[in-house]
Amino acid sequence: MTNQSTQSNQSALYTLMTVWFFWSFVAASNGILIPLFKDKFELQQWQAQLVDFAFYAAYFVGSILYFVVSGFIKGDILNKIGYKNGIIYGLLISAVGTLLFFPAAELKSFPILLAALFIVGLGFSLQQTATQPFMIALGDPATGAQRINLGGAVNNLGGTIGPALISFAIFGSTSADAAKNASIDSVKAPYLILGAVFAIFALFFKMSKLPRITNEEEVEIGTGALKYPQLVWGMTAIFVYVGVEVTVGSNLGEYLKVTENLDSSQIAKYVSLFWGSMMVGRWTASIGNFEMKQSTKQILSVIVPLVAFAIVLGVNKLGGSEIDDLLPYVFCVFMMIAAFFVTKEKPVRTLLIYTALGVVTSIAGVVLTGKIALFLLISGGLFCSVLWPCIFSLGTAGLGKYTNQGSAFLIMMILGGAVLPVVQGVIADKVGIQLSYLLATACFAYLFFFGISVQKSLQKQGIDFDKEVVKGGKSGH
Repeated sequence: MTNQSTQSNQSALYTLMTVWFFWSFVAASNGILIPLFKDKFELQQWQAQLVDFAFYAAYFVGSILYFVVSGFIKGDILNKIGYKNGIIYGLLISAVGTLLFFPAAELKSFPILLAALFIVGLGFSLQQTATQPFMIALGDPATGAQRINLGGAVNNLGGTIGPALISFAIFGSTSADAAKNASIDSVKAPYLILGAVFAIFALFFKMSKLPRITNEEEVEIGTGALKYPQLVWGMTAIFVYVGVEVTVGSNLGEYLKVTENLDSSQIAKYVSLFWGSMMVGRWTASIGNFEMKQSTKQILSVIVPLVAFAIVLGVNKLGGSEIDDLLPYVFCVFMMIAAFFVTKEKPVRTLLIYTALGVVTSIAGVVLTGKIALFLLISGGLFCSVLWPCIFSLGTAGLGKYTNQGSAFLIMMILGGAVLPVVQGVIADKVGIQLSYLLATACFAYLFFFGISVQKSLQKQGIDFDKEVVKGGKSGH
């Protein structure tokens, strides 16, 4: 590859990384919409969680549609239109979804607002389907994970900024009066602006000199991949993982209202802290993807999470929130740093240690009260942060020619982000919001069980995943 080609691919990579920002920006901002809609539409908690149901169900529906249509035309849709056009069309679909916020607000219609979020999510589904293989194709497939991790870093930044910015756009301040004075009309401007940004970026991608990349592989229709137990285990684990990640953050508004007496205009910094915790964990884990001395990695494994935490604080300070009460959360960050050193970057060990800590912190968050309980529940973001690659790699290990099909099945299980928040909402309506967080405990416990079970299943097939990772040089002692 020539130097000019390398520079061209780097430019393409940076262009592609921009859309990652939007995915988490909108997803995290749902945590601001949920308590607002609950109050203004006088909803029960489970009904308010339909916001997440609409958004994440779109990923499932989008994956099914993509899979079915590709099978019908006997070829990959993106191979017909190209990855670049796939991203452009996805951005335009999401822009159409945001336009629906205007009539929905005018008519004071909760169902139309849900339809708007569903269409936004549908566009994101197509964007993600096109963007990730595009980034892998921009260089050596062996280093594809590094490029995906860079996109993930931008994604997490969007999740940190989104709640603070959308809250400010809707409420204007963090006072209790701001929540009382806000109306459904308040969502028009920020989401119409977001739609305009989507359209601008669609034009930006149209004019960009991204290389035309397609996928020449045939789409195999059927369920052959399901004969592998690790994939079936992985599908249930992805469902539970995405579910617990989303439900902890999305029910936070109700938790803060009940335990801290905070209105929807006052919760942004805590929602941002939860999604920022995902950024803290993922930035820390991404260090291992870069070639450097082991001693340098160890130093950065302490510095990077603290810098990421400082960015979370800075974003919320700029958003007009007082951050002094967030400072003690640094002890949770140090707990994650300690866990990271113990895992030695081994997927199974990481899964077991992080989920065990998720069980402990979520139980403590339910049993205790005050800011200690709040921070322990929010720390679920730290311990969710690196589970996706662990589960995904374990679920697709040893699938051979069925790897792509298995990946499609796993992505469909993002459906957990639609279902489990509603389940927690139902539990909260029955027994109270604090006790409902035992659902998070159950999810982390299941994921711990998954780690043990999938390891045994792979070992029976002659695959010792953690040892393979060490042999591959991805982990040091």
